[in-house]
Amino acid sequence: MPWSRFPGWFGLSALLAAWACPATELFIGAAVADITPAQPVALDGQRRLRVSTKPETPLSASVLALESRDGATVLDQAIMVSCDLVAIRSGVLERVRSKVKPRLPDFDADKLFLSATHTHTAPVTAEGGYTLPEDVMRPAAYVEFLTERVAEAVIQAWRRRQPGKVGWGQSQAVVAHNRRAVYADGRAVMYGSTAAPDFLGLEAREDHDLDVLFFWDRESRLIATAIDVPCPAQEVEGGSSIHADFWHPVRQMLRARHGVDLVVLGWSGAGGDVTSRPMYGRASDERMRRLRGLTRLEEVARRIVSGWEDAYEAARRDMRADVVLRHRVETIELPERRVTQEEAAAAREQAARHAGKPAEIWDYRWHQRVVERFEKQRTSGVDLYPMELHVLRLGDVAIATNDFELYTEFGVRIKARSPALQTFVIQLTGGNGGYLPTERAVRGGGYGAVVQSTRVGPEGGQVLVDRTVKAIESLWAEAPVAASR
Repeated sequence: MPWSRFPGWFGLSALLAAWACPATELFIGAAVADITPAQPVALDGQRRLRVSTKPETPLSASVLALESRDGATVLDQAIMVSCDLVAIRSGVLERVRSKVKPRLPDFDADKLFLSATHTHTAPVTAEGGYTLPEDVMRPAAYVEFLTERVAEAVIQAWRRRQPGKVGWGQSQAVVAHNRRAVYADGRAVMYGSTAAPDFLGLEAREDHDLDVLFFWDRESRLIATAIDVPCPAQEVEGGSSIHADFWHPVRQMLRARHGVDLVVLGWSGAGGDVTSRPMYGRASDERMRRLRGLTRLEEVARRIVSGWEDAYEAARRDMRADVVLRHRVETIELPERRVTQEEAAAAREQAARHAGKPAEIWDYRWHQRVVERFEKQRTSGVDLYPMELHVLRLGDVAIATNDFELYTEFGVRIKARSPALQTFVIQLTGGNGGYLPTERAVRGGGYGAVVQSTRVGPEGGQVLVDRTVKAIESLWAEAPVAASR
């Protein structure tokens, strides 16, 4: 009698087949590079020149390497690098890839991306923004040093990969405060006074969700974590010394509790319109910090670490070794913001005021670029901004990147429409996108919303949301949620 005639044969045969086929395994590697320069450097992120001669904290590039395999078959790959920089300027990613590619023939270099924490106390990485003293390290020299260090850490993380487990969790941490004050005449001013009689309120909401990934080795030892905070790291933005901002005490606190070798990736979620500094209630905030004996940096770090621990306690009960890893990379084109004739005329006037003054080169270029965009627009129409989009699926989690200081509302739109259980939005992953403001912000004007601050406007922001959501949906269509449980 054929075996197939016995009751339960098909269920038994399926079970035997499952035993015969190795499960999908996630391989994990992590490393950290010190990207602190040993020479005086100009600091990025402000209009005025600031030169740092001595670092207050080290700067780090934290690397996470992932690969999924089915037996000997590689299913997908990703390497993510979080850098203590204000932005990933044009050319930096390409240079890292060019250094990694010949040394890692088994890795697809297109599946490597960098992101910036947006600290305003890290070195300048683009030429021409400031008139620099002779004894200051040139941006090109720092970029060479930076990309060499990052490439070495990428190679190290990739070669360290071993079977491991991943978990994800969410908590809340009040870090972000909307920094655009709105007044009775319709104006919006970044860091505007909230004590003025005509103050009406803050322009938009904040996102207080703290999204966290945890990575363990096969013996369930925590080796890495990625923390997505929808707020840039610019607590000490006006300082004149190299500083990793609030991510430095976050790393210190987590390593003190979970091991000195823990690799901590700090991701800046959509937060182009927020800051970690409160816009009102500063006196009460200061009193509470005095009573706790904490600086502002320590207070922000305390909130992040408290939320991290809250998420960790739950996520450690649900470690996954057999998860879906999918990584999609595509270039999307976003319509650039149109420069009006009035905006061009005002920019031309301002550029003329700053022209020829070495100390004001930043301001000159800020306005002159608008004039050049307008002239190009008149001859060839509005350009398209090409952006490299990375969308990953890791189990029930989606990770999506963008180039911009993306206003919080766009990040919320992506999260709300995503089919993932939890969605991480990472801004400042490349290029010179600048701010990406909402329609309401553009109406209110002010720094961060005027045409000088932006390459892409609200229309392009919605295209970014739609294309990102579509890319995430495609990964869920390939493998349903149940496949990762």
